Amino acid sequence: MSPTDTPPVTRADYPHVSPLPTRWKDNDVYGHVNNVEYYAFFDTVINAYLIREGGLDIHAGDVIGLCAESHCAYKAALAFPDVVDACLRVGRLGRSSVTYELALFRSGDESAAATGWFVHVFVDRETRRPVAELPPRLRAALSALEVTPA
Repeated sequence: MSPTDTPPVTRADYPHVSPLPTRWKDNDVYGHVNNVEYYAFFDTVINAYLIREGGLDIHAGDVIGLCAESHCAYKAALAFPDVVDACLRVGRLGRSSVTYELALFRSGDESAAATGWFVHVFVDRETRRPVAELPPRLRAALSALEVTPA
């Protein structure tokens, strides 16, 4: 099944929503938010959540998350000065990895402008090898966003 064949999503499908303002620089010469910025919205909502709720110390912690895979299906254009509701859930939580499922909605819209996924592998900062287990606070925060398959 391709991403365009998936059923529509709603904000209610995601336990975490973070409003993110677009910026003037996000628009490209075609007058809409450039595709690379959608990935920046994904990265922002994920990492802000991990830092705030999971206690991830991006500067000095022993464990860091590395992106192993990401995908975005574009469904509608966003443009400055839109506010984007970045929606986040966990589709799969492994021993040292997590698959996030994301959706971006223009504030007030019922249809997602984009959907996607992002895989983090949590590794030891020094060795860059996967950790044996996620730190307890991080696992708890991710578990709170975990959804059960339909």
